[in-house]
Amino acid sequence: MSLPKPREERTAAGVLTMFFAVVFFTCIDSSAKWLTLAGLPVMQVVFARYCGHFVYAALVYMPQEGLSAFRSRAPLKQVLRSSFLFGSTVCNFFALQSLPITVTTTITFAGPIVVTLLAIPILGEKVGLRRIAAVCTGFVGVLVVMQPWGAEFHPAMLFSLAALAIASLYFIMTRMLAGVETIATQQLWSSGIASVVLAPVAASVWVWPDSGTEWLVMFLIGGFGMTGHVLATIAHRWADASILAPMVYSQIFLAAIAGIVVFATWPTVWTLGGGVIIIGSGLYIWHRERQKSGVVRRDTRVP
Repeated sequence: MSLPKPREERTAAGVLTMFFAVVFFTCIDSSAKWLTLAGLPVMQVVFARYCGHFVYAALVYMPQEGLSAFRSRAPLKQVLRSSFLFGSTVCNFFALQSLPITVTTTITFAGPIVVTLLAIPILGEKVGLRRIAAVCTGFVGVLVVMQPWGAEFHPAMLFSLAALAIASLYFIMTRMLAGVETIATQQLWSSGIASVVLAPVAASVWVWPDSGTEWLVMFLIGGFGMTGHVLATIAHRWADASILAPMVYSQIFLAAIAGIVVFATWPTVWTLGGGVIIIGSGLYIWHRERQKSGVVRRDTRVP
């Protein structure tokens, strides 16, 4: 059984790697939306995403590590983490079926804000009043995007909120497993559990693709998933999470490009305005985390 690789100080490479991870995450969402608009059931698309991910991960890791790649040092936490990941994917894909990709992407940007709140009771982290204020401001941005008071509100936005909450629990579990599990184990467990759980559901609603393009996108979506998550894991080994966090916000521009080029939809003023508020509050939380970590480093130096 291989050991988790140690941290390395390769900040520039980590930031660039995280950017490419975000590119692949955008490819996942774009592929899922395209497939559901083509008439494939959402649960079939989710299954294709994770089954493909599992097959690719097995082909990459099992020749090197064999069955030991499946051995987990924290199986219960790994099951929870995997369940949160595919649960958030299910909700996100249902949302993408009805909403522009820029809207779902912008709402998920509140993830760091929700993680900040959940870290208080789950991880025992202390959060000051200024970060609480930033969290509240971020939720104002979510409301601006959703517009629950106006005609632009769509019930599918509730799926985006559910995806946001569940994904935040996934990131909390990822923090707990940092340095405990290898990349191979995390990839195989997260994709394997989802594939097993979703297989009977997907079989019950299965619709055969009508074209070679649909088959190709179904084939690629799992590869996008595995590549994106592997790159994100490597990036967090090369650079601090607090440095990498703002790179996620580049997805709003990538999602806007995908929306325009693939789906011929432009982001609305409300989406852009709410995105600015959410990103601003997220960057403030990031700045506070950076300050906090700097203080800790100074206080722990040997005099």
